[in-house]
Amino acid sequence: MISNTSDRIKLPQGFWTGLRQLGIAAQDVARKAGLPLTIITELVVTTTQYFAIWQAYSDLIGDTAKGIIELATVYETAKYPPSVLATYHARDYRDALSRMTRYKQLCPPESLRITEEGEHCVIELEWLYTEQSGPPLLIGITLANLLELGRRGTGQSLTAQLVEFTQAMGDVQALEAYFGCPVRIGAKSNRLTLHRKDLDLPFLSYNEELLEILTPVLNESLGEQQSIRSVTEKVKWIMKRCLTGGQPDIHSVAKVLNMSDRTLQRRLTDENTSFKLLLTQAKHEQALEYLADPSLDIKEVAFLIGYEDQNSFYRAFRIWEDDTPSNWRAEHLGANSMSENANTY
Repeated sequence: MISNTSDRIKLPQGFWTGLRQLGIAAQDVARKAGLPLTIITELVVTTTQYFAIWQAYSDLIGDTAKGIIELATVYETAKYPPSVLATYHARDYRDALSRMTRYKQLCPPESLRITEEGEHCVIELEWLYTEQSGPPLLIGITLANLLELGRRGTGQSLTAQLVEFTQAMGDVQALEAYFGCPVRIGAKSNRLTLHRKDLDLPFLSYNEELLEILTPVLNESLGEQQSIRSVTEKVKWIMKRCLTGGQPDIHSVAKVLNMSDRTLQRRLTDENTSFKLLLTQAKHEQALEYLADPSLDIKEVAFLIGYEDQNSFYRAFRIWEDDTPSNWRAEHLGANSMSENANTY
């Protein structure tokens, strides 16, 4: 089983149900995305697959704005994963947004940054450990869901002050009608600006008892993810998240860790390693994890660990394992199968 710290994203349980309610069949999305139909039964997907699914939905729906609005309004609250569902039982809108920002770290690839100043509350969408930008529809639905959170939680028809997108989003007038404010295209970042006073509005769905149950479990999951202690472990964790978007460099990793390039190099030297060595180890470890997943073909594995050329992956793998990827997979998957069969007797 592939670990959660690798390039894997959980699909909400009701995702395909939501699309079906809009008259879009899951198999049509899979085919449009160029993915095997088995993707419909997968609980986790890669970042590349995740983005492809959202782009396929956008292509099938026809207009980005229409896809954003319809999915945001039709999706049932009860179908959200626990990390999102907990926000709907928060004390007020501010508490809900704070929880959403915190628990978004459990649901990459997007992350949120909230800033309150004067009469404004600005929420900026960023990508967690990847330079790859998501499809416009995914960006739009992420910001729409934040406003939808406030509307459903407070029971009021809240509006935003301003919505900014870096890319074209289809019918801007439709989006302005939905958000209740101007929508700016071609901005420097994707941002939702709310009325700060709305953050004090209490949630009708506030449930202290349920939060007492959900919060410790979610905090424990988040704690496990953030409990990586050494710089070496942190760097490798970040590298594995970035491999799909290409080969990460020391500058991009240092930026995530809020360090200078020189400081990161010094810390790694103190731990008797180097950036180059850790990158090789990260690729090697990820290759073995992906090869252990029979649903991924060799070309996909090569791409997922940052190799555009399959031959380059083969050469690297021979250095790591003194074997070819296909031989390694056949040997280890065969051994695992025999072990499982033995345990059934």
